[in-house]
Amino acid sequence: MSASSSAPQPVKLSLPLVYQQKLFEELRKEDELVILARGLGLMRLITNLLHSYDAAGNNLIVLVNAADRENAWIGEALAEHAAISMSPKARGLTVVNTDFTSVATREKMYAQGGIFSITSRILVVDLLTNLLNPETITGMIVLHAERIVATSLEAFILRIYRQKNKVGFLKAFSDNPDPFTVGFSPLATMMRNMFLRKASLWPRFHLQVAQSLEGKKKAEVIELEVPMTDSMREIQTAIMECVEISIHELKKENTGLEMDDWNLDSALTRNFDRMVRRQLEPNWHRVSWKTKQIAGDLTVLRGMLQSILALDAVSFLQQLDTIHAAHKPAPGSTRQTESPWLFSDAAQTIFETARQRVYYSKQKAGPNSTMESLKPVLEEQPKWAVLADVLEEIDRDLYFEPAVRDDSNGTILIMCADTDTCRQLRDYLQTMHIRPRTAKKVEEVYDPEEDKPSGAFLMRRKLRNYLNWKREFAQVNATLFSENQKALSGAIDPRLPQARGRGGAPANKRRRVRGSGGGVGSNPSRHENGSIVQHFEKPNEVADLMSEIQITEDDAGGQAAEEIITLATADPLEDMDDYYQLYEMQDLVVIHAYEGDQDEHVLEEVKPKYIIMYEPDTSFIRRVEVYRSSHNDRNVRVYFLYYGGSVEEQRYLSSVRREKDAFTKLIRERASMSIVMTTDSHGVEDPESAFLRTINTRIAGGGKLAKATAEPPRVVVDVREFRSSLPSLLHGRSMVIVPCMLTVGDYILSPTICVERKSVSDLISSFKDGRLYAQCETMFQHYRNPMLLIEFDQNKSFTLEPFADLSGSLRSVNPENAGANDLQSKIVLLTLAFPKLRIIWSSSPYETAEIFERLKAMEEEPDPIAAVRAGLGEGESLEDGVNEGKGAVNGGSTFNMEAQEMLGKVPGVTPKNIRNIIAEAENVREVANMEVEELGKLVGREAAGKIVEFFKKDVLEDYSG
Repeated sequence: MSASSSAPQPVKLSLPLVYQQKLFEELRKEDELVILARGLGLMRLITNLLHSYDAAGNNLIVLVNAADRENAWIGEALAEHAAISMSPKARGLTVVNTDFTSVATREKMYAQGGIFSITSRILVVDLLTNLLNPETITGMIVLHAERIVATSLEAFILRIYRQKNKVGFLKAFSDNPDPFTVGFSPLATMMRNMFLRKASLWPRFHLQVAQSLEGKKKAEVIELEVPMTDSMREIQTAIMECVEISIHELKKENTGLEMDDWNLDSALTRNFDRMVRRQLEPNWHRVSWKTKQIAGDLTVLRGMLQSILALDAVSFLQQLDTIHAAHKPAPGSTRQTESPWLFSDAAQTIFETARQRVYYSKQKAGPNSTMESLKPVLEEQPKWAVLADVLEEIDRDLYFEPAVRDDSNGTILIMCADTDTCRQLRDYLQTMHIRPRTAKKVEEVYDPEEDKPSGAFLMRRKLRNYLNWKREFAQVNATLFSENQKALSGAIDPRLPQARGRGGAPANKRRRVRGSGGGVGSNPSRHENGSIVQHFEKPNEVADLMSEIQITEDDAGGQAAEEIITLATADPLEDMDDYYQLYEMQDLVVIHAYEGDQDEHVLEEVKPKYIIMYEPDTSFIRRVEVYRSSHNDRNVRVYFLYYGGSVEEQRYLSSVRREKDAFTKLIRERASMSIVMTTDSHGVEDPESAFLRTINTRIAGGGKLAKATAEPPRVVVDVREFRSSLPSLLHGRSMVIVPCMLTVGDYILSPTICVERKSVSDLISSFKDGRLYAQCETMFQHYRNPMLLIEFDQNKSFTLEPFADLSGSLRSVNPENAGANDLQSKIVLLTLAFPKLRIIWSSSPYETAEIFERLKAMEEEPDPIAAVRAGLGEGESLEDGVNEGKGAVNGGSTFNMEAQEMLGKVPGVTPKNIRNIIAEAENVREVANMEVEELGKLVGREAAGKIVEFFKKDVLEDYSG
C-alpha cells in the first residue's frame, strides 16, 4: 500500500469556508504541521481529510494520539460522509484499544487496510514486532502535536515509522500554540520530533480566516457587562491581596529562582500555580516547609477567585468553611508553620463578608436582652437577574416581532463553564417564579416587584441545607479536635521546641497585655497565634434562623407535595399523555457546559437562534462565528455576559492576548528557522536517531568501527514497560527492542543481567504490598546478576527526602511509628535480605539509557526465548510469552491482566504459582470457590490454605470484632 494508492476520489466535503478549503488543499499536497487557533474547526478539517483517503478504499491510515471522545466524533463523521458521498469503498474508523482485539484479529485487520485509531502502547509494540509492517502504512495523522516531546511514546512511534517508511505521508495537528513557544527554538525542536519540514500557522488574525468570518453573515452579538455587588467586589479584592501576600512570601523565601513572571497579572492565568510548582520541583527537597505550604495555598486562592463568581452566596460560604477547616492550625502550632494569608486582615474580610452575604446578626427585642438572632440576607448572583431579563426580552421579541422562518430551530442555548453551573442555572430557572409565602396573613395587594424573577425560593432551600450540613460539620470537627489532642498528649516532636507549661511559651517570653483578655485573644475571631478562628453559630441562633426559613417554605411546598402523592398513587401508564410529551425545539431552553470541540456538535444539532454565553470563552465565540458563516440560512443572536472589573474579564482578555502573542512568536521563528532535514529518501540512517543516541559525543578510539561490524545490541523489554520513555531512548541509541511478556524482571540486558525498574512511587507501593521481595527472589533464581533500578523523574529532585514521612503529621510525630514508613530504612532492609542485589540510582531516563549501554558493553546478547521461559511453570508454553509480546498490551492474547493483578494481591499467590491457577481457573470467582485439595495440586498445601482462608474470611465479623 503505497502513497500512490491515495489518489483523489470524487467525494463530497463539508468545508464551506475559504480558509478551510485552502488548508485542505495544502494538506493533500504535502506533509506539514498545522497549528490552528482554537475554535476554528480543527476536527471538521481532520474528518474531511480522513474521508478523502477513506473513500479510496485501499489505504492503511493510522491515527495517533486520539482521545476516546475524538474517536467517537471521527467515527460518526466518517460514517455520515460515506453516506452523503455514497462511497462504496469507505470503511469508516476502527478503534484498537485495550478493551478487546486479539493479536490474530489485529493482524487480519491491518492486512485488509482502512483507517485505524490505535492507542500508543499497542501501536509501538505492533510496529516493533512487525505485526504491523511500517512499510505497508499509507500515512499517519497525529493529533495533539503539542504533546510530542522527544521522550514521548508518540515520538518513538514516528521514529520507527520514518526509519522504515520514507514515502508514506505524515501530518500533525494542534489547536494549542502555547507549548510551541516555550524554550529555545521550540517550533524547530517539535518539528524535529515529528520529522516534519513545514509548519502552517492559522491564527484568528490570518487574512483568509478574517475574511471568511467577518463577511456579511456575521452573528449579532449583544455584550452585557454585569456589575458585581459590593460584597463580591470586596471579597475579590481581599482574595487578590492574599494572592499578592503569598507571591511576596514565595519570592522572599526563594531568591535564586527565575521570578519575572511571578506577579499578580500572571496569577490570573489558568496554569500559574503549576508553573510555580514546576520551577520549585527540581529543588523540592531543599525548599522550606513554608514554601511548600504557600505553593498549595496559591491553588486554593485561585480556586476561590473562580468560586466567588461562579457559586451562589450559600455554596461559596460552605466552600470557605471546608477550606478554613483544612487550613486550621494544629494544636500547639506556631505562626511560622501556618499559611501566611490566614494571618492577614484580608482573610478576615473574606470570611466575614461571605457570611454577611448569607445572614446577619440582630439583637433580640427587649430592654435587657443580650441574645442575638440571625436574619437571612441571601444575596443573589447579579447574573441571575440579567439572565432572566434576557429570556424575557427573547420572549417579547418572539411574541411581538415573529422572526422570518429560517433553518434555525428557535431554541435558546445557554453555555456555561461547567456542569455545576449548569445545575445551578437549571434550579434557578425552575424556581425563579415561585414566591416563598410569609407567615403573616395580610390583605393581598398587587405588587409589581413580585412578578419579577427571583432566586429567593432557591436560596432559602440552599440555606436550610447549609445549616443542616454545618451542624453535622461542627460535630465532626469537635470529634477530630479531641482525637488530635489525645494523640498529641503522648507525642513529642523533636523538631519543635518543647512547650513549657500550658501556655507553650516560657514565662519570661509571654507578652503582657493591658485590659481584659489575653494577647491577641482579645479579638474573639483570632487564635492565640493570630490566625482566624472558624466561626460556628450558636444552637439557639441557628434554631431561630431555621424556623424563619421553614415557615416561608412550608406552604409553598405543600401544593407540590400533593401533586407528587397523586402521581405516586396513580397508575404510571394511565393517562400517559397528560404527563409526558415531546416538546417543540423552539420551546426548549438548553443549558450546556463548554466541552471544547464537542461544542461544534451542539451547535449543529441544536441549531439555536439565541445563544446566551453565561461565562466568556474565546474558543466558543469563534465556533459561533464559524457556525454562522457556514450557514447562510441560520440567523443567530448571541448575548455575551461577563462581570465588569472582575477576574473573569481579565482572564478572558489575557487568554486572547496570550494566544495572539504565541502566534506572533511562532510566525517570527518560522521566518528565521532553517529547514529541518529529518529524512533521507535514499534510506540512509536517520539523523534524529543519531541525535538521540549521541547525547554523549565522546566515542573511544576504534569503538565506532567495532560497533559497525558487530550485530546491533539487543534488549528484551517487558511490554508493560512501554508506559515509560526508557524503551524509546534505548531505541534512540540504536538498540534493538524486543517486546515480550516477562515473568521475571523488566529489562533483560544479557543472559546474566536482569533489571527490575521502579519509579519512586512504584517503589513505595512495591514495599507496601511486599511485591518487591518476591520479585527479587525470582530474579535470583534465574539470573546471576539481578539489579534494582530506582529511576527518578528528570524534572523533579533527585532525592528520597520528599517521599520520606517528614511531614510533621501525627503519625510521624508519634515515637511508636518512627521509622515504620521511612523509605530509606526499607531499602536497607532489602539489601540485608539480598546482599548480592545491585541497586542502580538514576536521575532520569536519559541517564538510565546511558547506564544500560555501559552495562551491555562487554556482555553477550540476551535470548528472548530464554527470557520468556524464566519463571514459567512446567505446563506452560513459550508461545504465551512470545505472543503476549505482541498482544499483552491489551490484556494478553488469552488472559485478563486486571484479574491477574487482583489475584496477585491474594495471600499465598506468588508470581511463580499464579500461572498454574490462571491455566486451571476461568475467573477469580472460580478460584474463590475452590477447596484446599483442589488448590493444593496447583500451588502447594501451605499456599492453598492461605488462599482459601482469605476468601472464606467473614469481613463483617472481623470488622465488628
